[in-house]
Formats: sequence, structure tokens, C-alpha cells
Amino acid sequence: MSIAKMKSRKHRDPLFAIVISVIVASILMVYPLSYTLSGWRPLFMLMVMLFWVLCQPTWCGIWFAFGTGIFIDLLLDAPLGLNALSFIIIAFLARFLTRERRILTFNNLWVITGLAIVAHLLMIFFAQIVAGVQFSFARHWIPMLTSILVWPVLYYMLKKWRI
Repeated sequence: MSIAKMKSRKHRDPLFAIVISVIVASILMVYPLSYTLSGWRPLFMLMVMLFWVLCQPTWCGIWFAFGTGIFIDLLLDAPLGLNALSFIIIAFLARFLTRERRILTFNNLWVITGLAIVAHLLMIFFAQIVAGVQFSFARHWIPMLTSILVWPVLYYMLKKWRI
């Protein structure tokens, strides 16, 4: 690899990719689908947030997780702060538990994302139980599975901007 290529790769600014990926994820989260298809919708914003927090830690951290969580709360008309709290806890734990790992392989990121999706659904479940809102795991296990299966596609679309 030539020195010019290494310098251009090293100084690649991911800001444009971050903004575009958040916009695309938000569109995919609210795009109108039929009732049967909307039950299969993956958790795009959670996966995008987790990708950027793990793969660009100098650009995206806890405040990015908070911002995307509040943004999703507003988009989905959820109780304000519900997704934000979940995103913050997941981002903190993911960064805390992977801070010693310098090399995060695709498989490691896939496992972390799968665990994060399960943790997110459990946090939403407990928050809604405390609030007295009916929560059905039957309605949420399909998006969990589709999110875990869609992760490789999202990863390979965004991996160009990994550190």
C-alpha cells in the first residue's frame, strides 16, 4: 500500500458517513410498512449507534448515544428518554467492556450487537412494566432476530469508515 493511500485512509473524516447513516436509519425506522411487515422491522438506529460507538470511539460516544436515543424517542413517539437511557447504558457497557480490546473482529462485533439488542429489549421491557404498559415479548422477538440477521449488511456498508 502506498504512503499516499495510507495518509488518505488515515485522515478520512467519518462525519458525513455518520450523519447519512443516522438519517437513513431514521427513515428506515419510520418508513410506513404494512402491519405484518412492520413487525419484522429491525432496530436500525440501535445498530447504527452501536456501530459508530464501537468503530469510531473518538467521534461517537455517550453523547452520540444520548442524541440518537432522544431522536428515536421523538420519531417513534415513545416516552421521552426511554430509548435514550437504554442507548446510553448499552453504549457505556459496550465501550467499558471492549476498552482493552484493540482488535474488534466482525464476529466480536456481531456478538456484542446481539447482546446489546437483547439488553435493549430487556430494558424497554422493565421500563414498560414499571410504567404499567403492556409489553409482549412475542411482538419483539421477531425484530430482535431480524436485527441480528441484518447486522452483517449494515456492517459491510459502513466498514469503510472503521478505525
